[in-house]
Amino acid sequence: MIEQVLAIETSCDDTSVAVVRRDGFVLSLVSASQDLAHEPFGGIVPEIACRNHSIALLPLVEEALKKAAVAWTDLGGMVVTNRPGLIGSLIVGVITAKSLAQARHLPLIGVNHLEGHLLAPFLRDDGFAPPPDFAAPYVGLAISGGHTSLYRINGLGDYEVLGATKDDAAGEAFDKFAKMIGLGFPGGVKVDRLARNGDPKAFNLPRSLLHEDTFDMSFSGLKSSAQRLVDQLGPEETARRQADLCASFQEAAVDVLVAKLDKAVRRTGLRRAILTGGVSANSRLRERTQAWADRENIQLVIPPIRYCTDNAAMIGYAGILRLNRGERHGLDLSPSPQSAAGDFREGRA
Repeated sequence: MIEQVLAIETSCDDTSVAVVRRDGFVLSLVSASQDLAHEPFGGIVPEIACRNHSIALLPLVEEALKKAAVAWTDLGGMVVTNRPGLIGSLIVGVITAKSLAQARHLPLIGVNHLEGHLLAPFLRDDGFAPPPDFAAPYVGLAISGGHTSLYRINGLGDYEVLGATKDDAAGEAFDKFAKMIGLGFPGGVKVDRLARNGDPKAFNLPRSLLHEDTFDMSFSGLKSSAQRLVDQLGPEETARRQADLCASFQEAAVDVLVAKLDKAVRRTGLRRAILTGGVSANSRLRERTQAWADRENIQLVIPPIRYCTDNAAMIGYAGILRLNRGERHGLDLSPSPQSAAGDFREGRA
């Protein structure tokens, strides 16, 4: 039985390394953000991302081991995100993990980044632990800059896609909206902060597919409507009404997300749910989702922000579970910008 692993996550622009035990306890988690490197360009530049991963990764490996007070001989395996993501960023992580696994004679496993998010609620540390009776099956709403999907999680490796965005991911919509009103990149956290002082009813923005009998979502119409509104207001009025614009945009997106989660729980009959992914750091979404769960008597787990944003701890936990049921990858493990066939099964009728 493997007791602890070293995990690497480089699927996008954050470089992250963690040491995780088989019970989900995070012995260390260290990450390097690239926000300042990409801010002048208004978005993530893949070439810059992979270059910065190559600079930051090995020092973070050393730091993670030191913080965990773990030696290489104490590790039982290497885990790395190998799909989906920016191909250049994934290459850096996969090559580094393969090299370390070979040099240290450790078994290697590559895992799906999205699977990490779906298992993040089971991580634990001195400040967080899931409810002791929380277990599969449960409904999962995973929201990030690149993905927005609803899942039925039946167990390790058994993930059923109930619905997904038909166009923009929620995080992408937030970032593009922030850019159009002059907040810059990364925009989601800035929209959240400004929205706290705004009126969510100031502007009537669309809730696409809200009342449709589907778990699918759409955010391109919300983004387009916001752009027309900003053009109509003009630069000076837009700047003056930034807080109201943020609150109204945020409320429209949150209305859809909470409604779809509610629909999935009702349709599946499950009474357990999770909210995960980078956008789940949004304070209004957390507040509204928790209020919904309390009202409907749903057991809801929302990991702390450190385990919602892209992080190696969730990757390590998914990986150690798979290693301990006998799965291994060879040194021919390759990165992929897409999920592999069989990672998820289609549950949409």
